[in-house]
Amino acid sequence: MDFELNDEQRLLRETIRAFADREIRPVAREWEASGRYPTEIVLTMRELGLFGLTVPEQYGGLGADLVSFSIVFEEIARAWMGIAGILGSHSLSCWLIARHGTAEQKDRYLPELATGARRTGIALTEPDAGTDLQGIRTTTRRDGDHYVLNGRKTWITNARHADPLPVLCKTDPSADPAHRGMSVLLVEAGTPGFEVLRDLPKLGYKGPESCELVFDEVRVPATALLGGIEGRGMQQVLSGLEIGRINVAARALGIAQEAYDTALAYANQREAFGQKIGEFQAIQLKLADMAMKVQSSRLLVHWAASRADAGHRVDLEAGMAKAHASEAAVDCALLSMQVHGGYGYSPEFGVERLYRDAPLMMIGEGTNDIQRIVIARALLAGKGAIG
Repeated sequence: MDFELNDEQRLLRETIRAFADREIRPVAREWEASGRYPTEIVLTMRELGLFGLTVPEQYGGLGADLVSFSIVFEEIARAWMGIAGILGSHSLSCWLIARHGTAEQKDRYLPELATGARRTGIALTEPDAGTDLQGIRTTTRRDGDHYVLNGRKTWITNARHADPLPVLCKTDPSADPAHRGMSVLLVEAGTPGFEVLRDLPKLGYKGPESCELVFDEVRVPATALLGGIEGRGMQQVLSGLEIGRINVAARALGIAQEAYDTALAYANQREAFGQKIGEFQAIQLKLADMAMKVQSSRLLVHWAASRADAGHRVDLEAGMAKAHASEAAVDCALLSMQVHGGYGYSPEFGVERLYRDAPLMMIGEGTNDIQRIVIARALLAGKGAIG
């Protein structure tokens, strides 16, 4: 049993940390407050090849193992979680196309997605259907050699930049159970009837846009059906969400690590009553709790990623990592704010941004209540690799 990163993974961590410290951290507070889109950071991520994380090498991507994948998201999220979101939705969509796309779809999209010349996201959530994806109302009908798409999506990251955008829809609304009538269509930017209505305001997760979309009689060629077979959409999406949950867990880990690092540094610097506040037992207890939450989260994230790299289905492992790390992120952000006192409530130290970003990690890619149900069902079915 080896808990250490290999040489390539350590080098990757150093490279991404240096990039984040050099280009993300110095501008995060100002750009997040002003709502400025991080165009320059996106360009540097293109140069580093990060848009090709989940694209196989044969299409020009990095074909990264999932432990390396999680390292990238942890390090970027430490500096500014919003930037990790831009890369996260893109990486999930690339994974879906690489895993489930037809040969034509892979050849058409993956080489440019790997370089960032094209970018993408994924459109699942609707105003009346988030966790319950079988309840979506977006539908499509076959019309000759095209599909005609109608519906709405909401909270879609990268919506203004996605080309193509995978859209979960119902090709057979009468199917029972509903998931047997669901498919994914790859909708290209600029297709008539496809409109981004607005950017949604948010408590945190600033930087990337989160948009409401409408599809009004959107005609796409039949070749846009992911995998070329109707009725596989839910299966495709759920397989991708395992990877998405590792992504979210790694981003949550980055928030928790940054909260801890900031609190530790402040405890060694700030003085009160004639001594460093780190010498007070009350502060020491908070630091110890944070350190335990960070390290346990990291072990769960790397465990889930390693199991996925070994070819296992990781519903349980990814669910555990996502639920635990996201709750650790919320707890650590609050504890760090308490260590900082009044300064923690101010944007000056960045802790309040962590506090605003962390709760999204408990919601995205399936709420933590759903994660617990997924975990419990796996355990009851005897599928858990526990003990």
